Amino acid sequence: MKRICSIYRSSKKSEMYLYVLKSDALKRVPEPLMAAFGKAIHAFDLVLSPERALSREDIDKVLENLDTQGYHLQMPPAEDEYIEHLP
Repeated sequence: MKRICSIYRSSKKSEMYLYVLKSDALKRVPEPLMAAFGKAIHAFDLVLSPERALSREDIDKVLENLDTQGYHLQMPPAEDEYIEHLP
């Protein structure tokens, strides 16, 4: 099933993103998470489906989290991952 999702980036932490259903916006995100996340800066909208691959997240887990809790939090990559991508 396809989901129209809005992606927000954190004002407090580089490479931290919050995926939410566009129709819900940030309404279902718990207040303590929003406080830790900082100002949510809209990055882009995206149509998600099980067939769509995401670069750093498991699409099935993202869709499951959107359905069950109304959001998916993408944490910044571990520092080890940066080293793997260096030339």
